Amino acid sequence: MKNKTFSAINVFGLAVGLAACILIAAFVLNELSYDTYPEYAGHLYRIELRITQNGGVVEYPNVDVAVGSGIKNSFPEVLSSSRINRQGEIFVKSGDKLFKESNIAFCDSNFLQIFSIHLTAGDIKSALVLPRSIVISKAMAHKYFGDEPALGKSLLIGREPFKITGIIEKIPDNSHFHFDAFISMATNYYAIHGNTWSNIGFYTYLLLDKKADPKKLEAKFPDLIQKYVAPEAVHDMGISLAEAQKVANTWRFFLMPVTDIHLHSNTKYELEPNGDIQYVYIFGSLAIFTILLACINFTNLSTAASAKRSREVGIRKVLGTVKSQLIIQFLIESVLLSCCALIIAFFLIYLVLPSFNHLSGKQIYFSSFFHFKTIAAVFVFMIFVGFTAGIYPAFFLSSFQTIRVLKGAVLQTPAKGGSLRRGLVIFQFLISTSLIISTLIVYRQLHFMQNKKLGYAKEQVLVIPDTFGLDSNQYAFKQRLLSDSRVVNATISRDVPVGRSEENIDGSEVYASENKAHETESEIHANFFHVDYDYLSTLGMKMITGRYFSKDYGSDSSGVVINEAAVRDLGWKDNQSAIGKTIISSGQHEYRVIGVVQDFNYASVKQKIIPVMMMLRHNNGTLMVKIRTTDVSGFLSDVRKEWNAYNARTPFSYYFLDDKFASVYTAEEKTGQIFTCFAFVAVLIASLGLLGLVAFTTEQRNKEIGIRKVLGASINQVLILLSKEFLFLVSLAFFISIPLTWWLMHNWLNNFAYRINISWWIFATGGIMAFLITLITISFLSIRAAVANPVTSLRSE
Repeated sequence: MKNKTFSAINVFGLAVGLAACILIAAFVLNELSYDTYPEYAGHLYRIELRITQNGGVVEYPNVDVAVGSGIKNSFPEVLSSSRINRQGEIFVKSGDKLFKESNIAFCDSNFLQIFSIHLTAGDIKSALVLPRSIVISKAMAHKYFGDEPALGKSLLIGREPFKITGIIEKIPDNSHFHFDAFISMATNYYAIHGNTWSNIGFYTYLLLDKKADPKKLEAKFPDLIQKYVAPEAVHDMGISLAEAQKVANTWRFFLMPVTDIHLHSNTKYELEPNGDIQYVYIFGSLAIFTILLACINFTNLSTAASAKRSREVGIRKVLGTVKSQLIIQFLIESVLLSCCALIIAFFLIYLVLPSFNHLSGKQIYFSSFFHFKTIAAVFVFMIFVGFTAGIYPAFFLSSFQTIRVLKGAVLQTPAKGGSLRRGLVIFQFLISTSLIISTLIVYRQLHFMQNKKLGYAKEQVLVIPDTFGLDSNQYAFKQRLLSDSRVVNATISRDVPVGRSEENIDGSEVYASENKAHETESEIHANFFHVDYDYLSTLGMKMITGRYFSKDYGSDSSGVVINEAAVRDLGWKDNQSAIGKTIISSGQHEYRVIGVVQDFNYASVKQKIIPVMMMLRHNNGTLMVKIRTTDVSGFLSDVRKEWNAYNARTPFSYYFLDDKFASVYTAEEKTGQIFTCFAFVAVLIASLGLLGLVAFTTEQRNKEIGIRKVLGASINQVLILLSKEFLFLVSLAFFISIPLTWWLMHNWLNNFAYRINISWWIFATGGIMAFLITLITISFLSIRAAVANPVTSLRSE
C-alpha cells in the first residue's frame, strides 16, 4: 500500500502475462485435442495418396471408391473401413422452407460408429443402411421442422425425397470435418457401381487391430497398386502393361493417423482447412516468452523498489529475523501478488475471450476455465510463477547489510545483478522488436496478395449462383440483363475464377499425344473450366496466342483453350507451338488446342497456378455479370425483379467477385491480427520491464544526478545520461533480432507461391518503432529525475 504505483504496475504486468499465457495454452490444448474423441482414435487412420509426377510430389487425402474395401479384404489386421464423400452445395426443402446446404456428405453405414458420433434418435447400426436415408443434426432438424420430431420425416434434396433415420447432437468442435447431414452411401451411384483404384474423391478410413503396425501395413500396399492401378492405367491411357507398371510405381498409399490430420495434413483437398503444427509451436513458444517477460518485469520492479524497503529489512534483522525467514516472507508476498494478478488475469480473459475466439476461430467458453482440473493446474502454475518471479528479489532483499541500510547508505547493486537485468531487457526487446518486424512483413505480404494482378478484372462483377433454378430460361434471363445499359457483358459458367478450391473444379490427368511413348514424363493434372463464348470478354482475360471460342467455328466443341502453366508443364517450348497440338485426357477424350490464355489465379495467390483447360460447354450454375454503374443497389433491385418474373424454383442470391476474392485471404488477415496482438502484448510487457529498470537506475543514481546538477549539468545532459544506456540495450536487441526475424519470416513466406522480398526498410521501420517506444517509456521517469530539486537527494549528505 505504501508503493501503490509500483504494486499496480507489478500486478498489472503479471496479470497481462498470465492472461495471454492462459489463453494461448487454451488454444494450443484445443489444437492438440483434434479427433481424439472417437473411442478408437489411437487405431484409426485415413488412407492418403502420394503421386510423383513432373519432378514433383502431389498428395491427396482421398482415394478411389474401391481402395478401402480392397485393403480391408486383403489384410486381416484391418478391422473395418469406411468412406465419406462430400455432396457439395445443394438445395434442401421441407414444406415451404427452402435452404441451400453446403455441409452434406455421403458416408458408409458404419461411419458414425467408427467416429463415435452418437444418435439422440434412431438406431446407429441401421440408420444409414438403406438408400435415400439421411441422418441430420439437431440444429438442422430444428431449422426445417421447428420443435416437431424430425425422425421418420422426409427432406427433398434436389428433386429426390430422403427419409430422416437419425438425429445427432452435433459434430464435436475438435473434429477435422463438420457436416450437418449424412446420406447413406447406398444412394451414391458411383459408390455402388464403381470398382476402381486410380482416381480420387472418397475420404477413406481404416480401423486397425490394436496390435497392428501401420508402417508394416503400408509396406504391403505397393503390391495392391501393381495389381489394381496398373491395369486401369492400361485401359485409361491406352499404354502397354510395362508402361502402366512404371506409372503405378509413382503411386504410394500411406496411412495418416486421424489424430494427426488437423495439424500435420495440409493438402489442398482437405475436408476443411486444417491447422498447422508450426503455429502450435510458435504460439506455445510465445506463451512461454510472454510469461517469462512478465516474470522478468516482476523481478525488475521488485528490485527497483528495494531501496524503499531496505530499512524494513535492517530493522527486522536487528529484531532477530534470520535470512531464511526474510526469504520466505518475500516469497509469500510474491505468491500473494501473483494471486492478485491471477484474479485480474481472469477478468481480462473474460473481456477479451469473444475477440480471441473470433480471431482464432475457436469456441472456447469462459466456464471451461473453472473445471476442477483446470483450476488445479492454474493454481499450481500461479504458485510456480509467483515463486519464479519472486526468488531473485527475495534473495536480493534479504542480503542487505544491516548497518549500512540503517545508516541510510546508498544501495550498491552487484555488477552481476546489473548485467542480469540488462540482459533481461535485451531479451524483452528482442522478442518485441521481432514481433513488430514480423507484423509488418505479414501485412506487406497480405497487401501484395490482395493487389497482385490476377489475370482477370474482378471489380464490379456481379455473380448470381444457382441459375439452374431458371430451367430453360437461363439464357433468356442473360439476354434480358444484356439489354440493360448498365450491363457491359455476361457469361454463364459454373466455374467462378476466384475463391474455389481445386477439389471443387473438375480435374483429370492429361498428356500430349505426340509424347504418348513417354506419357509418364508429360502427364500432368489439369483443371477443367466449362465456359461459354462470353467468358473471356466478361472477365477481361487476355489471350496470349491463338484464338478464343467463336460461333463461327463449328469444331470448337472439341477444341480447348489452355493457360500458360499447361504449356510449361506439358513441356512445349513456347505458347505458339501449342496451337494445333492434341491433348488426351485419362478418359481417352481428345482435344485440339486453339488458344493460350494468360495465367490467372482462380484460387489463393498462396497456391501456384496449375494447368487449366477451358472447354466450350452448355452450362448450368452461375451467371457472372460485368456492370458499370454507381447505383448498385438500384441495379440489384431491378435484377431481383427480373429473376422473380421467371418464377425461378431457387431464391435469388448474389455476391460480388471482389468480395469473394477478399474472403480468400481471411486466414492471412487473422495471422496478421494475431501477430499484432502478440506484438502489442510483448511491447506492453517489455515497456513495463523497461520502466522498472529506469526506476531502479534513477533510484540508484539519485544522488549522482543531484551532484551533477549542482556542478552545472543541464536537464538535457541528465536526460542523455539516463537514456543512452537504455537506447544502447534496445539497439543491441534490434541488431540481434534482424537475422532471427529474417530467418523465421523467410521460412513463413516460403509457404506462398507468390511472395514479397523482405526489404531493408521493413527492419528499419521496426527499429524506429522500437526506439520510439523506448523513448516514450523512459521519458517520464527520466524527465522527473532530471528536473528534481538536487537538495532533496543531497539532504542526508
